[in-house]
Amino acid sequence: MKKSLLLALTHALSAAAGFALGIYALPILIAPPAPSAEEVAAQATSARYEAQFRRDLKDSDALHWGEGKVSIGAEAIVFEGELAPGPDYKLYLSPEFVETEADFQRLKARMVRVGDVRTFRNFVVPLPASVDPSAYSTVIVWCETFNQFITAARYR
Repeated sequence: MKKSLLLALTHALSAAAGFALGIYALPILIAPPAPSAEEVAAQATSARYEAQFRRDLKDSDALHWGEGKVSIGAEAIVFEGELAPGPDYKLYLSPEFVETEADFQRLKARMVRVGDVRTFRNFVVPLPASVDPSAYSTVIVWCETFNQFITAARYR
């Protein structure tokens, strides 16, 4: 009886660990190639605003963080740096600075979702023509699937 219980427990733990590892690894495995430093630099030259993603924000932690320079232009938002890998990242613009899940949820109706973030080292996300970045002050990376704050930067 003890041996059966121990086997069931170890198999359940192994399955849970495998599932968690799969959730973490799958976005890395299916991510498209990141834009090169040259592509990012070329896109960033037309930026109207710049800011820094930092690891030390309130709801950033060892698994949810971003670090690097983000440039906001009329046609694209460009990031040169690194994000913690994860699924279903979205890029938002907010009228107020956000660094917690609670603040994000409170302000989400006033934000605009710019697009998907599919790479974890550097990205270029086209800015829809209908979005005026000067109407906002903060750029945010958010995990939609798990309602998880990743990072944010105030640019105005």
